[in-house]
Amino acid sequence: MINVKKILALILSAAMLFLFVGCEKNNFNDTNDSNVSEISQDGSESNVDDSSSNDMFNLFNYESDDVFNIERVGLRSEKSAESVTYQFNFMSDGYRIKAYISIPPEIIDAQKPCKCIIYNRGGNSNLDSLKGSDTSFLCAAANRIVAACEIRGSNGSEGVDQFGGDDLHDVIKLIDICENSFSFIDMNDFCVVGVSRGGIMTYMAARQDKRIQKIIVASSISDLAQSYEEREDKMKETLINCIGGTPEEMPLEYEKRSALYWADEIKVPVLLIHSKNDPKANFETQAQKIYDKLKDTTSCTFITHDDDYHGIHKDDIQKIKEWLEDSQ
Repeated sequence: MINVKKILALILSAAMLFLFVGCEKNNFNDTNDSNVSEISQDGSESNVDDSSSNDMFNLFNYESDDVFNIERVGLRSEKSAESVTYQFNFMSDGYRIKAYISIPPEIIDAQKPCKCIIYNRGGNSNLDSLKGSDTSFLCAAANRIVAACEIRGSNGSEGVDQFGGDDLHDVIKLIDICENSFSFIDMNDFCVVGVSRGGIMTYMAARQDKRIQKIIVASSISDLAQSYEEREDKMKETLINCIGGTPEEMPLEYEKRSALYWADEIKVPVLLIHSKNDPKANFETQAQKIYDKLKDTTSCTFITHDDDYHGIHKDDIQKIKEWLEDSQ
């Protein structure tokens, strides 16, 4: 015979157990409300503890009209220990510009302002678009805070790429933010690094902004009209679209973007890196010539390679660290 009392007792016990487990789960989630979703470079999501509101390097503490849409960026496991990286937006000439900043973990532990590098990427528009791993790599290499902004019209930045026209304003505005918005940045020994097309932006910024105290330029163009003649790929079309015409049609615009014409106005120490067989930036016309001019007016260190690599070599990392320290 079925014992009704026992069945009712079992049902009541099961209901109480279910209620208890549910309460435990909710309490566990409540204790993790301070966690925020982090956007990973590989598209996955993970949780980041962002409860340290007193951390001077916590970028969420700097949300303002100048710095907004802040997100933590998750890097793949081999990169995650090298830096703490954020993505954010800022306004420049009425355009919303996407940017990244990477901070060395040991600097965060010290809770003291740190020196900074601005990085100017290569490519154009969506070619070689900026990633958090780019700033993280340079951050680990130099053991300094590294900030970078995406090119106009590319990967989340509004506007149109002008290859060194008004888009230079974005680099200057990012320096303004480093100086005026981020209390954790030490503006002494401020450095700007540019690779390929980013070298053009770096030369131009150093010519204009006296807050820049040294520059590193790798695989860069110093004579854009000459580069136009040397390139046999789609670069001619890109330059016409970005600048508005050919060197013959718009000579002053090409000269404005060519440090070879105003090398004597670069007064800060320069670290120049270039491969002798670089297929995208001719060694003799784009590196050797600018070095010959720079060494007469400022301190210029020239690192050359016998290969055809376009960019910063792994072997350059230690040399960059030493140069940053020695050129203070």
